[in-house]
Amino acid sequence: MFSRLRSDIRCILDRDPAARSTWEVLTCYPGLHAVVLHRVAHGLWNRNFKWLGRFISHCARWLTGIEIHPGAKLGERVFFDHAMGVVVGETAEIGDGCTIYQGVTLGGTSLYKGTKRHPTLGRDVVVSAGAKVLGGFTVGDGAKIGSNAVVIKPVPAGATAVGIPARIILPKDGQVGDAAMATPRFSAYGITPDGDPIGEAMRGLIDNASSQEHQIALLWQAIETLSARHQTPDCVPSDAARSECFEAAKLNELVGK
Repeated sequence: MFSRLRSDIRCILDRDPAARSTWEVLTCYPGLHAVVLHRVAHGLWNRNFKWLGRFISHCARWLTGIEIHPGAKLGERVFFDHAMGVVVGETAEIGDGCTIYQGVTLGGTSLYKGTKRHPTLGRDVVVSAGAKVLGGFTVGDGAKIGSNAVVIKPVPAGATAVGIPARIILPKDGQVGDAAMATPRFSAYGITPDGDPIGEAMRGLIDNASSQEHQIALLWQAIETLSARHQTPDCVPSDAARSECFEAAKLNELVGK
């Protein structure tokens, strides 16, 4: 029990630069209090003291602002950072080393009792502020859920999910997800340098259109040169695009390049 508590305190000191001492974490971090109370409630729930487990869970919610159903399963070193308004459903499972921020919901989409209704988070998953993960699927090891994302389908290991509904950003070729690294890298609030996949798609389309216009301009210039040599100016339309006017740089700036 005390070794788990020490591990929980150490993970908070490692992931939160605002944490200054063990005493401060032990007395002033509601995320730690919620985890400790959940372990008591979960133990009672598993021993068929259902009402007492729910009552302790209810008291923990009132004291910490974090609602964890006593039937939910939490791994080691789970950190609820700030975490006011977090809701964790009955059949949810949270793996070792996960970090969950304020306003997160691990919710279910099924009304059938006895079924797997809530998500399973793998190891070292980061669920950022306001995200909703809804359904009985798995979020892979080392995945990140962006702020206010609504995730309704599985997320592969090492990927990032952003947007409403969430879109998946896979690790780039030649790179590995954080969970596959020898020392997993922690990304506060799930921030990723890869950006928004819709923005990436828009930039690709803009660059492709700019390249095509460049090629068309070169073709018309070549045709104009050939027609001048053969003294056939009528073969070049007056409205032929001999120069480029596509403002790729400006459009890329608008979509956030």
